[in-house]
Amino acid sequence: MKLIRIQAIAKKEMLQIVRDPLSLAMGFMMPVLLLFIFGYAISLDVDDITTIVYDQDRSSMGRQLVADLSASGYFKVVRYAEQEAEIGQYLDAGMARVGLTIPVDFSRDLRAGRVTQLPIVVDGSDSNTATIALGYFAALTELYGRRISPVPEKALIEVRARVWYNPELKSRNFIVPGLIAVIMMVIAALLTSLCIAREWERGTMEQLIATPVKTPELILGKMIPYYVIGMVDMALSIAMATLLFEVPFRGSLLLLTVISTVFLFGGLSFGIIISIITKSQIVSSQISVVATYLPAFLLSGFMFSISNMTRPLQIITHIIPARYFVSILKGLFLKGSAIRILYADALFLLAFGIVTFAVANIKFKKRLG
Repeated sequence: MKLIRIQAIAKKEMLQIVRDPLSLAMGFMMPVLLLFIFGYAISLDVDDITTIVYDQDRSSMGRQLVADLSASGYFKVVRYAEQEAEIGQYLDAGMARVGLTIPVDFSRDLRAGRVTQLPIVVDGSDSNTATIALGYFAALTELYGRRISPVPEKALIEVRARVWYNPELKSRNFIVPGLIAVIMMVIAALLTSLCIAREWERGTMEQLIATPVKTPELILGKMIPYYVIGMVDMALSIAMATLLFEVPFRGSLLLLTVISTVFLFGGLSFGIIISIITKSQIVSSQISVVATYLPAFLLSGFMFSISNMTRPLQIITHIIPARYFVSILKGLFLKGSAIRILYADALFLLAFGIVTFAVANIKFKKRLG
């Protein structure tokens, strides 16, 4: 593999981009698939909210409260913490959305008829789920308090709620980072889905094949201009998110740049595969929109909580790269997550990029054969 050949292909592709701007067509299958997925697969109900409990009281009354929360179907206790710091660790890692602390004098206050405070911490990076969780929790604890109160009119439990990561529960703070992931997935695949097909349609592929350029060099050369465009789009998106929409960015820009590079590598390679298979710009654009926009928008956790989807769809989401990039962007923007928390998602994106690049090379060789 020689760098000068890759540079020559990249320069040629950049000239084609400048000279021949294409208007990208939308496929007829999109409204059908949208209607199908919205009608049958997506649930907007919020249940099984993952919860970690730190029970300092360790009494039967505290256990009964937790049992009532679990029995409601709205909360799912995933851990009984041994120390308070575990609540922060679970919320940071995304393993829990709610952290409940039962104070040491909880049962004593209730038996004495005194109002007791019940601290709860909610992950506000998804403001919709956080708002609903707070409403469920307030209603359930009020019912529990009135049931055990000697004076039914008097509520004995006072909920002290704190929202982490998104204290004001602004929906744009979790929508915008997810939207960036969806846009980048579509742009990456859509742009490169046209480049190989364009060569076939114009009859210039035979000229490229006659040159000493090898398959990996050709594919990398085709990808480089679109990678530059993708990184510029990424920078503009981050600037708009922070300056226009005032979404806080608490993570590392360097880490974001590295992970974005890995994500774009996979998305661009996926577009190349589509372009190799179809040999038609119109068909390539339609397939790339359907294959990237719909999964990224509906199955990545951007708008709809994955935990509320049907089990088959939850399994399918594991092969959607946008799912991992959405999680990474929300972690970097709202939580300031470090690589030790994001590495698993980043490794999947890296594996996806390597696999799609290898498949693109194999498909191109077979197509030439």
